[in-house]
Amino acid sequence: MPFSQPIVIATGNPHKIDEIRAVLAPIGVQVIGLSDLPGAFEEPIEGKDSFVENATLKATSYARQTGRVCLADDSGLEVDALGGAPGVISSHYATDGEETGLTREQRDSANNARLLEDLEGVAPEDRTARFVCTMVLAVAGGTVLATVRGAFEGRIGLPGEVPRGDNGFGYDPLVLVAPEFDRTGAELSPDEKNTRSHRGEAARLMAIEIQKLKPAQ
Repeated sequence: MPFSQPIVIATGNPHKIDEIRAVLAPIGVQVIGLSDLPGAFEEPIEGKDSFVENATLKATSYARQTGRVCLADDSGLEVDALGGAPGVISSHYATDGEETGLTREQRDSANNARLLEDLEGVAPEDRTARFVCTMVLAVAGGTVLATVRGAFEGRIGLPGEVPRGDNGFGYDPLVLVAPEFDRTGAELSPDEKNTRSHRGEAARLMAIEIQKLKPAQ
């Protein structure tokens, strides 16, 4: 394999690390999280205009700080009728991208309410949307080795039929999953969601790119 050391996943979210590990382990790649390394690292300030720019910023910043190969992602929801919004401010859509100190549950509730309000009067067939995940792999010096993008297609349900489901978070209870549109992302089992999700697809595409790399990067 190309790397003699584990790849550092630039996140503190253990669920995200486990999801990526499940995809990379079968090809012989070990992964660890930032919390597995000694010392403290400065979190880069995002605020770029695209998922790829934010993911690149995180991957290159943490690669330089840790001196290791790092993989970072940026993800969110794109709604066609809203010109791609919420996009890069998906996690703080209700506050136009500003951090207000709300809990995760409060933030999710406010974001979902804002999204349904913004789509008021939009017909079901025009409420197409997708979860997007861009992953970037960078070496210690900050050079980018690979960039991939995964997507999870669906559409935003109408008020009354959504929110629905207990297995997800964020916008999952609002997004009716394509092509059937009969279940929300929050109604999928964890295994089914991992198989079909935008992050799972991005991780599988990244595994392909890693296998193309030459040893001793």
